[in-house]
Amino acid sequence: MKVPALDKEIGMEVYATETEGIGGRIRQFPEDFKVEEILNDGSRAQIGPQPPAKIDERGRYLLCVLVKRNLDTIRAVQEIARTLDIDPERIQIAGIKDARAVTAQHVTISRMLPQEVGRTEFDRFRLYPIRFSSEKMSSSLLLGNHFKITVRNIASSSKSMQERTERVAKKLASLSGCPNFFGHQRFGTIRSITHLVGKQILLGEWEKAALTFLAKPSPFEHPESRQARERLWNTQNYAEALESFPHRLTYERQMLSHLAGRPGDFKGAFHRLPLKLCQLFVQAYQSYLFNTFLSHRIQKDLPLKEPKAGEYTVKVNGEDQFALPLIGYHQSLSADEQGEIEKKFLDMEGVGPERFKVPGMEKISSSGSLRSALTPLIGFKMESTQNSASPERRMITLEFDLRKGSYATVVLREIMKPEDPVAAGF
Repeated sequence: MKVPALDKEIGMEVYATETEGIGGRIRQFPEDFKVEEILNDGSRAQIGPQPPAKIDERGRYLLCVLVKRNLDTIRAVQEIARTLDIDPERIQIAGIKDARAVTAQHVTISRMLPQEVGRTEFDRFRLYPIRFSSEKMSSSLLLGNHFKITVRNIASSSKSMQERTERVAKKLASLSGCPNFFGHQRFGTIRSITHLVGKQILLGEWEKAALTFLAKPSPFEHPESRQARERLWNTQNYAEALESFPHRLTYERQMLSHLAGRPGDFKGAFHRLPLKLCQLFVQAYQSYLFNTFLSHRIQKDLPLKEPKAGEYTVKVNGEDQFALPLIGYHQSLSADEQGEIEKKFLDMEGVGPERFKVPGMEKISSSGSLRSALTPLIGFKMESTQNSASPERRMITLEFDLRKGSYATVVLREIMKPEDPVAAGF
């Protein structure tokens, strides 16, 4: 089955299922893509009305629920810090949620009283104090996410889209899960460049990294942004670019402001960006490597559920599951045939594990880790619009849970098989 070029660019070179896709479009409206974060204790951040707060004692961290619409998490954190007049380092999250969506997630703020948050109005989101916590928010506290997603504009008949969706769900269940690829959001669907920037940072190519982030154009972005990038790519005149770049390109303008005053200080320009964004560049490159390793393993028909002798495993709900490395300066390659796949590709890339220690920006360095090759599809349900003769009105709503770090769009690409991921809303 043909895989879109965009998927291949980010390392997703295969499908796990052979069923024909239902097509359609996601994210026609932000409300079509809802995400609610689930903690290890089973509590779920709610998009709707919040439960009564239980703030009956003091604690080091104030736990809140952040509900946002059509806004990326990093910008929301910046706005929280700016509005509350605190250092962004005092705000902790467990993960970055989809921007083109309605999402609810947990946030902790150190040394903060609930009344300080409760009386503060934020422009583009809501922040609800829940209780005090002795722990700051981190991925170790996160169990997973609940998704409710509507796919619209489906060309196939209602019966056909139901049957195809059911076949994909059954196939993934028989495989014990969906391949645990990192989805398009990790790299940027409109401009899939975050992993490219990350690679150049790891190679110490700071000028190339800056130019890629600032000036590499995409045919899918707004024409005004694309034209500004193309001009900068040709002129490399950062002062001029600062005047011409649209104000909505906030991060780019932060870098351009630095380079306009200090030409040639490309590493310094990255220091002007939020730390979480700089970390994301390196993490995106790790993700690209992982996707490629997993694709090649599937192409070689090697098992995903049962590890071979000497291969990595991780504990998931008390059970050992086969895992692949997220390469870092402390994370070595797999053994045997899988290790040969990884070594061959890293040699082609010119990047070794030691490169993930970044001199001068130690906080974006990564020691590496392991990630399971499969993610189970939990509590899968679907509801379709019946007897609709018009494709514009034909839609299906899917509801399921995934473990932390797993992407709903990876499941959706198996069901939809989009020819054009950008047009399909990915």
